[in-house]
Amino acid sequence: MSKTTNISNYQNIFFIGIGGIGMSALARYFKQIGKNVSGYDKVSSPITNQLENLKISIHFEDDIKNVSKKYLDKEKTVIVYTPAVLNSHSELVYFNNNGFTVLKRAEILGLITKKTFCFAVAGTHGKTTTSTILGHILFDSGVNATSFLGGIATNYKSNLIFGGDKVSVVEADEYDRSFLKLSPNLACITSTDADHLDIYGQAEELEASFQDFANIVSDKVFVKYGLSLNGITFGFDKDANYQASNLRIENGKSVFDVKTPSNKIENVSIQLPGKHNIMNALAALAMANDYGVSLEKIKKGFATFKGIERRFNIKINSDKFSLIDDYAHHPTEINAVYDTVKNLYPNRKKTVVFQPHLYSRTRDFIADFAKSLAQFDKVLLLSIYPARELPIAGVTSNWLALKIKALKTEVKVISKSEIINNIKLDKNLVVSVLGAGDVGLLVDKLTKHYKSKIFKNVQLQDD
Repeated sequence: MSKTTNISNYQNIFFIGIGGIGMSALARYFKQIGKNVSGYDKVSSPITNQLENLKISIHFEDDIKNVSKKYLDKEKTVIVYTPAVLNSHSELVYFNNNGFTVLKRAEILGLITKKTFCFAVAGTHGKTTTSTILGHILFDSGVNATSFLGGIATNYKSNLIFGGDKVSVVEADEYDRSFLKLSPNLACITSTDADHLDIYGQAEELEASFQDFANIVSDKVFVKYGLSLNGITFGFDKDANYQASNLRIENGKSVFDVKTPSNKIENVSIQLPGKHNIMNALAALAMANDYGVSLEKIKKGFATFKGIERRFNIKINSDKFSLIDDYAHHPTEINAVYDTVKNLYPNRKKTVVFQPHLYSRTRDFIADFAKSLAQFDKVLLLSIYPARELPIAGVTSNWLALKIKALKTEVKVISKSEIINNIKLDKNLVVSVLGAGDVGLLVDKLTKHYKSKIFKNVQLQDD
């Protein structure tokens, strides 16, 4: 149905799962271009509050009676849903059974990309950081692009950078092979680590899907050096087509040099720590530069980039105590966080609060999760965040805790309300709060608590 749907023919867009980070970006976009927008979500959240402030009506009880009458006109309404919503959702069932145009999020994003010059960012890690940096570079350089982001860009206080209708930046999501619905002109692939094995079964199938994605890119594909994919390469290796080198930390910022196939630029500075983030920045640089943005303009864009919520946000940074918030929910991402914390705070104790995301992911990577978390001095585990899944017998945080304990690391399974009581405020402590579930909603509360109750002169990262 998505292949023939012309969104301009519809005035009403109704979202099922409107509070999701990808869904809400689309909701903002359609509201911005003058469509009527409404939706359902399971729970109220800061994102749904922001959407309601934009005069978008949202309800939180699954009942077709809660849907405004004008959205029940199938000739004027498109229904957009997220894969996180179960097929048994009564509103979704109603729309499917009554002749409405019903599209997955990826399908409607695909329709948008079909009519634009599309930059697509793929990879099991780094999509949000790379696409947000790229969107900011383009916008800051005068390229009138609209960017649909999987996180809240600090510069814009939004997951949508609204520009024109000629150029788009999107995250190419490998889950459910959604990225094959897109029409990318330029694309990058940041990583192909095994994930979503509930969909793919084997890591080889996931890798094959990235090749399928590369095959639909019309112009050029940029790939991280070392991946078994053909394309223009970026990385730290001297043989990479786009090479970052001489990485160092100056005044809390990452500074590095870049060599392109035809040029070079020195002392590029960005407010993001960690080698993995420099790889993300390098991918964004390569795509923007190939499109025609000068290295000097890109350097200027990097310098004004303020980061993304829940992507290594240092919420508290003092000599006594530091608090870091990150979305990491895969062993590779946890390793990246640990390596960055170790480099920034080499002589301090390191505690991690981790909320596992999905029963299937926890099961499939249990040994890798244990190994990555056991690098910290202390691990506090929350219950598994189910998202779209039902429980799997035997797959629990207690099981993960046993694996961590076997690696001789202190570990405890706690509830969210017990976090504060289980963090002993020892001198030189660094606490990292990680996970893709709802643990991020607690970080502001933790920040305020430690600032007001414990330390009087703590520096907070600007919100």
